Amino acid sequence: MREHELSAEPTHSLWDRTLKPRLHIGPGDEVQIECVDASGGQVTPGMSTAEYLQIDRTKIHALSGPIWVKGAEPGDVLQVDVLATRHSGWGWTSVVEGLGFLKERFREPYLFHWLLEGESTRSLTPAVVPVRPFLGVMGVARADDGSFRTRPPGPFGGNLDVRELCAGSTLYLPVYNQGALFSCGDGHAAQGDGEVCINGIECPLDVTLGFALHKRQPLAGPIVEAGNSIAPDSSGDAWIVVETGTDLADTARAATNRMVDLLMSRWGFSDVHAYLLCSVALKLRLSQVVNEPVHTVSAALSKQILPARELFAI
Repeated sequence: MREHELSAEPTHSLWDRTLKPRLHIGPGDEVQIECVDASGGQVTPGMSTAEYLQIDRTKIHALSGPIWVKGAEPGDVLQVDVLATRHSGWGWTSVVEGLGFLKERFREPYLFHWLLEGESTRSLTPAVVPVRPFLGVMGVARADDGSFRTRPPGPFGGNLDVRELCAGSTLYLPVYNQGALFSCGDGHAAQGDGEVCINGIECPLDVTLGFALHKRQPLAGPIVEAGNSIAPDSSGDAWIVVETGTDLADTARAATNRMVDLLMSRWGFSDVHAYLLCSVALKLRLSQVVNEPVHTVSAALSKQILPARELFAI
């Protein structure tokens, strides 16, 4: 196992499998990664709303990477372990006209600044908001040729905004290109399900990630193995299937189908027994509803109700 460091700059704000890797690593290595905030470092503490409206929005989701993982090939699974996160003590949340789940009601632009005090923030009096940092964007290069904006997530991962991906959790991603070409960014200090106003608490975030590779393993889309360090009001220790689509009902149905398939393939359930278990124990969550027209649904099953196992043999 080797340890590496990756600075944020130069960032990129597009998925493009022709991007030159900034770091080459091997399976089993760990990387300390510096990530700027979602604005690409343009938002600063104390910035006014008027100044915020002038930022360059082509830099949104400024990502660190890509990272080339030696031996990764199409058809493999990349395992990304979130080992540690470190925020910088401040963050921001905004309202942008024309964006957000309630965009017809909230039309006036607004920028709010947060002071992050360790594991909580009291900036929005009288609320005390727990701080549980995670990366909103973690993904590998897409299978398609061309350059693509980072806002829509997909089977490759990307802008998932799954708040369970904090320290102690693991993300499994299908590989579509040689080297996988992993990138990450869009740090959040906290986020509610849905990220309804368009932002969580956006913040610069340094992370330590571990990487493993599972050869020749079919995977239709991201799976999260949530750890025990996440917020008590979240899904707890859980297996989480993440699905993206343009219709919420169809997306929730796809996530449920994938969970049924996972229970059958990894725990030996029959299809109908897996279906029954989902009906009595599955948690369907709206991870994000604001990246229109694409939405993200997470289907979670507590680890407490299933025999312990690893999804893939390392």
